[in-house]
Amino acid sequence: MSRAFDAIVIGAGQAGPPLAGRLTGAGMRVAIIERKFFGGTCVNTGCKPTKTLVASAYAARMAARAAEYGVVLSGPAAMDMARVKARAGKVISDSRQGVETWLGSMPGCTVLRGHARFEGSDRLRVGGEVLSAPRIFINVGGRASVPDIPGIRTVPFLTNSDMVELDHLPKHLVVIGGSYIGLEFAQMFRRFGAEVTVVEMGDRLVSREDEDVSAAIADILAAEGVDIRVGAKCIRLSPHENGVAVAVDCASGEPEIVGSHLLLAVGRRPNTDDLGLDVAGVEIDARGYIKVDDHLATNVPGIWAMGDCNGRGAFTHTAYNDFEIVAANLLDGQDWKLSERVPGYALYTDPPLGRAGVTEAAARATGRPLLVGKRAMTRVGRAVEKGETQGFMKVVVDAGTKRILGAAILGTGGDEVIHGILDIINADAPYTTLQRAVPIHPTVSELIPTLLEELKPAIQA
Repeated sequence: MSRAFDAIVIGAGQAGPPLAGRLTGAGMRVAIIERKFFGGTCVNTGCKPTKTLVASAYAARMAARAAEYGVVLSGPAAMDMARVKARAGKVISDSRQGVETWLGSMPGCTVLRGHARFEGSDRLRVGGEVLSAPRIFINVGGRASVPDIPGIRTVPFLTNSDMVELDHLPKHLVVIGGSYIGLEFAQMFRRFGAEVTVVEMGDRLVSREDEDVSAAIADILAAEGVDIRVGAKCIRLSPHENGVAVAVDCASGEPEIVGSHLLLAVGRRPNTDDLGLDVAGVEIDARGYIKVDDHLATNVPGIWAMGDCNGRGAFTHTAYNDFEIVAANLLDGQDWKLSERVPGYALYTDPPLGRAGVTEAAARATGRPLLVGKRAMTRVGRAVEKGETQGFMKVVVDAGTKRILGAAILGTGGDEVIHGILDIINADAPYTTLQRAVPIHPTVSELIPTLLEELKPAIQA
């Protein structure tokens, strides 16, 4: 059996469904194929459930600090992990059902469940059916990477997908990987009451960030009782009567950590290894990511790749922006380019880190004259009022053009405050534009003009 469409979308993540909506709205007959859960990583194992868990962890933390705010509790707070998990599960199911219902009711859209494999540059097989279309859009996402650590096949381990399904509290959670996913789970489960150890091979946490940001995040986690082991050049795993033994070769600390549970948080890999891309002639890089040009087109005419599987962004918002780029160029006569996207993201520890543009280290590497401003959150009125004064705000400016190159806001509301700076960068306006703003008091954002007034020439090392 075979059917022809005007367009086929593989994967119902964050880019595929809205693109199906635009294409059907333009009068095309569209097939969208999903082999597992609608909504992709964000809805099922990423943003939605993890930020729901972060909210529960924040509530637990505030309950523990209640006396600081003059709130008297009748007794110590306790965690009901089954209810924590059920709350996250409802967010997942509601969001997943919303995407599926939307697609199912979309005029001109045919929804198919199954595993799509290429049988040519314009043909796919899904079960016993062959589909063809002159336009094919790949939006298959990614999954947790499982590195070949010595002993990995001898011990049980968890990934981010497993963590959102836990309905009990680990006695001691050992997290291998000191970046975004690992640190979010480390802090939330410490707040739930577990003993937590983070093992990182690098010399510091979140190494893609500036050293002062990494150090501040480490201090925040350590203050809450998270044990941090960096510089673990050699990691070995073995079974233990109490769970898993993690042998580490670090500059300091015990050579072995015994945990009841082990979380692997060492990166992601694309879901591209079983699509038959070679049959279609679609090029991938050494890590399996689909190669795309500035318009998200692959090397094969008529095939595009969006979202995590193209390796050009690892976030929900970048996947959605991929959809926007493709739709604008194909349907609106625009010339939107991937290279024009300003990097922006957040780390959802508490306090969160909001990031825009490049790091200070990257800016210094260009050799251009810079202006740098930095302000501790202890000097931000709103943070003081909330009793959440950890972290700092930092901005880096090109002294010649007066354009903001990057910023980091590690502090209460940092994930929201950063958008004011993102907007200015996207508008290609000088930083002085923000200095003329009259922000609302009391907010964290009101300190951005003050931060810019305090810019100083960066001293090159």
